[in-house]
Amino acid sequence: MNFGRRRFVQLGMGAALSFHANRLLAQGVSTHTAKPLPRPKASGRPFNAHFVDVAAAAGLHAPVIYGDPEIKKYIVESTGCGCAFIDYDNDGWTDLFVLCGTRLGGAPEGTTNRLYKNNRDGTFTDVTEKAGLRALGWACGVCTGDYNNDGFDDIFCTNFGQSVLYRNNGDGTFTDVTKAAGLWSDQQRFGAGCTFLDYDRDGYLDLFVSNYVRFSFENAAAPGENPNCRWKGIPVECGPRGLATGRHSLYRNNGDGTFTDVTQQAGIARAAATYGMTVVAADFDEDGWQDIYVACDSTPSLLFMNNRDGTFREEGVLRGAALSEDGMEQAGMGVGVGDYDLDGHLDLFKTHFADDANILYHNDGKANFEDATGSSRLGVETRYVCWGAGIVDLDNDGLPDLFMVTGHVYPQVERTLPQYPNKTPRAVFRNLGKGVFEELIQEAGPGVAAAHCSRGCAFGDFDNDGDIDILIVNLNEPPSLLRNDLTGKSNWIKVKLEGVKSNRSAIGARVVVHYGGKTQAQAVLSQSSFFSCSDSRLHFGLGSSTLADIDVYWPSGLHETFKQIPANRLITIKEGVGPVPNHGWAKA
Repeated sequence: MNFGRRRFVQLGMGAALSFHANRLLAQGVSTHTAKPLPRPKASGRPFNAHFVDVAAAAGLHAPVIYGDPEIKKYIVESTGCGCAFIDYDNDGWTDLFVLCGTRLGGAPEGTTNRLYKNNRDGTFTDVTEKAGLRALGWACGVCTGDYNNDGFDDIFCTNFGQSVLYRNNGDGTFTDVTKAAGLWSDQQRFGAGCTFLDYDRDGYLDLFVSNYVRFSFENAAAPGENPNCRWKGIPVECGPRGLATGRHSLYRNNGDGTFTDVTQQAGIARAAATYGMTVVAADFDEDGWQDIYVACDSTPSLLFMNNRDGTFREEGVLRGAALSEDGMEQAGMGVGVGDYDLDGHLDLFKTHFADDANILYHNDGKANFEDATGSSRLGVETRYVCWGAGIVDLDNDGLPDLFMVTGHVYPQVERTLPQYPNKTPRAVFRNLGKGVFEELIQEAGPGVAAAHCSRGCAFGDFDNDGDIDILIVNLNEPPSLLRNDLTGKSNWIKVKLEGVKSNRSAIGARVVVHYGGKTQAQAVLSQSSFFSCSDSRLHFGLGSSTLADIDVYWPSGLHETFKQIPANRLITIKEGVGPVPNHGWAKA
């Protein structure tokens, strides 16, 4: 049990949250800082993953407009947005969805969220207009899932303003059904994270939305106007501290295309006074019911445990997943979910602000989390503001690595403090085994070393060659598409699930793969990273192993086992049926 958890169990959860709520007016961002740990000697081991940014060659030319590039006056300009890998037409080749913002004085012509269709040759075609997805505003998060179980993934987008549900019509087009689905709000909200999940196990995807702050341009203070609007003495946009916190929402799927707000009766409303950001839903205590984790900025992060009766209890502090090891709130941005130490349980990786370490929470399998940041050597890196992140096996050696994107929120600061540049590189922490990581930047290729002001990122295999590629949102630049030019002879397997009694997307399923004496767990997620959604096909590096055993724990409660599955292929598993033919997969 870590110090932070002991301290707040002794205080009592209510007292702890009250203590932190009273600090919200103290200053604009989290004041928790951490000195970087000494860097150990390089391992000298080769890293076979090599990332190259192929966005321009792939046809991704449109910039992601988001506020003024030189100075941010209001918090809405600096939050940024996410992206998604989504196979919207079910052809077996994952497509790209990239969100976009606007500017205070008006956005350049053509600014919009964009859907790119995969041409299966390394290039993409912008089909935004044809698909009916043109939208202009302050977009933030995206989550995907088949909420009506018709076999096509739908899209939910959060915004500062009105969030939107797009129904996939199955013919390459989408329809805005927000009002018809009962998700329209007459109040302006700062929608942030979102996730589809089936919290009541009725086979239909429900929806959780985190709301960041309550903000309006009419009442917003100018940069530097009060103590909440300075960082290291420099005038910056105000918030989140000093702004009213948002309130998070849970909507139950009625099974007829509509949703009902159950925030109060489900117990979600009791978790107030938090600045919610990225949301992930997974079965962290392995009881067969999906729980909800919300990364929170400058306030304790939230862990809603599913009571299995339609209600939740919030236990982030009590379970060790809310605060730093020394018991302080942090600027929680992005969340990665995976099994870094190969014990068969879902761990959490949460990104934070500059001058602080990103946190790795180890899960004991019962949703009790231990801060493993120091022992894993992640504490060597505190220079960057970090956002999108993932626990993913980048080199297929069977050991999940960590990846994160970075970029500052205050572009004007570097003119006075050059040690805090606006554009910064991405970072890889390669897994050396035994719970220890090694930071790589230049060694992982030019796509990682390149400096950008990034926010969301998503992980998937856009060229179907058996490794993990990465889509990244860069503010006021075109997105990056990092192709993984992997060398070596390591093996892999991908698992795609199709629910029958469970929701069709199988969101919430937990998959445990056994290979070469190792065990690795992953979950089918609707959102992770930062406001983003990754490829629904779960990717497992197998190292030298040529066979794998697969356990699938379906959201319905069904457990199925599949033995001796050959490596280097996609296996599609239909609930209660078993492996079925893959659609569109060209490189098995």
